[in-house]
Amino acid sequence: MPAPRTLLLTGAAGGLGTLMRELLPDYGYALRLLDLRPIEGEPDAIVADLGDKDGLREAVQGVDAIIHLAGISLEAPFENVLKANIEGTYNLYEAAHREGVGRIVFASSNHAVGFTPRPQGEDPLIPIDTPRRPDTFYGLSKSFGEDLAQFYWDKHGLETVSVRIGSCFPEPTSVRMLSIWMSPADGARLFHAALTAEHVGHTVVYGSSANTRLWWDLSTARALGYAPQDDSEPYAEKLIAEQGELDPENVAHANLGGHFVSDPPIWPH
Repeated sequence: MPAPRTLLLTGAAGGLGTLMRELLPDYGYALRLLDLRPIEGEPDAIVADLGDKDGLREAVQGVDAIIHLAGISLEAPFENVLKANIEGTYNLYEAAHREGVGRIVFASSNHAVGFTPRPQGEDPLIPIDTPRRPDTFYGLSKSFGEDLAQFYWDKHGLETVSVRIGSCFPEPTSVRMLSIWMSPADGARLFHAALTAEHVGHTVVYGSSANTRLWWDLSTARALGYAPQDDSEPYAEKLIAEQGELDPENVAHANLGGHFVSDPPIWPH
């Protein structure tokens, strides 16, 4: 499909949203920004809660596609996750369907499969069809989001690429992150590929750079046209010297979700 002209970016004030606000315009997108709070320097940004159904209908009117980053991004009581990530994502999909939006890129997470054992030694890369094993209520909400996306494709023909994001920061900050890091530049490349590939239906991909220590299979992302350019390996020596190698006897090191499986960070962080 041709590159969408107008793109709604939800969660535009967050960490990943801020990075994408800077990078996506270079791909030719006109961004319409939405967040729960005002965005400094962006007076035209839409301030709306994901529970505001009328506000969401207005926000999606006339856009060509949506990148949905908004919601709780750490662990929280189920009632909070239910409102923001489950009901809120449903509200957005329903608004998109009602307004005829053709595609959503949904920010899923590696925490949808967080209790999956990480590869060790000669183990194969984790495939995209590995059974979902969420490590938190947060991860559970991302599993729901993937199922919701499948339903809206099957029922209404609304396409989605669900991106199981690893960690998107300017540089990795832990030894675990060496395997799941996605550079901001590669994040923009992946989102652009997800927005422009043809006939995606509902496609699930892992979101990371082409890391030397990669844990998961990027083939479905590459099939969209994603060509990652970055690798976390230049940061490995320093991080390992500071933190040591991962310990397979430590449950937080042995599973894909890291410390989310044992001591998850609580929202707000």
